[in-house]
Amino acid sequence: MLDAATKAQLASYLERISQPIEIVASLDDTQASQETRALLKDIAESSKLVTVVEDSSAGTPHRTPSFSINRPGESSGPRFAGLPMGHEFTSLVLALLQVGGYPPKVEQAILDQIKALDGDFEFEVYVSLTCHNCPDVVQALNLMAVQNPRIKTTMIEGGTFQDEIKERQIMGVPTVFLNGTQFGSGRMSLEEILAKIDTSGVEREAKKISAKAPFDMLIVGGGPAGAAAAVYAARKGIRTGVASERFGGQVLDTLGIENFISVKETEGPKFALALEEHVRHYDVDIMNLQRAKALVPGDGLIELQTESGATLKAKTVVLATGARWRNINVPGEQEFKNKGVAYCPHCDGPLFKGKR
Repeated sequence: MLDAATKAQLASYLERISQPIEIVASLDDTQASQETRALLKDIAESSKLVTVVEDSSAGTPHRTPSFSINRPGESSGPRFAGLPMGHEFTSLVLALLQVGGYPPKVEQAILDQIKALDGDFEFEVYVSLTCHNCPDVVQALNLMAVQNPRIKTTMIEGGTFQDEIKERQIMGVPTVFLNGTQFGSGRMSLEEILAKIDTSGVEREAKKISAKAPFDMLIVGGGPAGAAAAVYAARKGIRTGVASERFGGQVLDTLGIENFISVKETEGPKFALALEEHVRHYDVDIMNLQRAKALVPGDGLIELQTESGATLKAKTVVLATGARWRNINVPGEQEFKNKGVAYCPHCDGPLFKGKR
């Protein structure tokens, strides 16, 4: 299944795991199952700590081929329905590493928040293997499932399960269902998912933010312009804060960026990560997932109110709210976004393969 170079690279990654991994697969004699079986064989041959068990009762009847990645004796690990290749191969490798004991690169406070979630959450995320935004959602949900046994998640490759796509009227990816009800669509970060299911966490964060001392300069917006303003302010010793709905802004949804001065070509998420690393190199307080609601001028200080309920104060405010994709403003455009109104044929096209 995997070529020699990819298999060698996989083996080098799996050297980092420290705990046994048991992959439980539901397979049959179809071509899709045969390809999945070959992939799992390559994975098992790449590490002595990985074993594969075939159990036809382990998957739901309509999701074969599928497999889950677990610690021995457990069954709540991330599940993949369909072949996780293309962009999702990275999601598969990360799931193997995390189940195998390799620590995720996530702040401890977020991990603690995931472990403390009270409730049973079963996520299903529909993807296509050509979608560059889908892995962010799959990897976030997989991480949550590894950290909390009451969270279960399944990646479902839409091209393999066309009947399910039709039944649930899914017209765009990624589309996420939670406990059988549609939860969201489009790119979502781990923090955004947590904010939607842990409202108490949002309230705690709002109180924490509201308690911050006034800033010399507060920047509203975390795109390239906001990042540049933050860097230049912080370099001058000014106490600087950034309040952003999504740090990185619109470039997070852009696959290819060309001819940004000194950068011949890059990818949007990679560029956004570089922006954040640059800003964090200085003493800048980044407050993410904070959508601005109102600015209230005061006596010497300006107050920023956010939709989360937080309030921030600053001597100076820089507005760097950026841009959004241009819409044509026809009736139904917003209501049917990702339900027939598509922005990325590269991502959503596989759902409609063979259809008029």
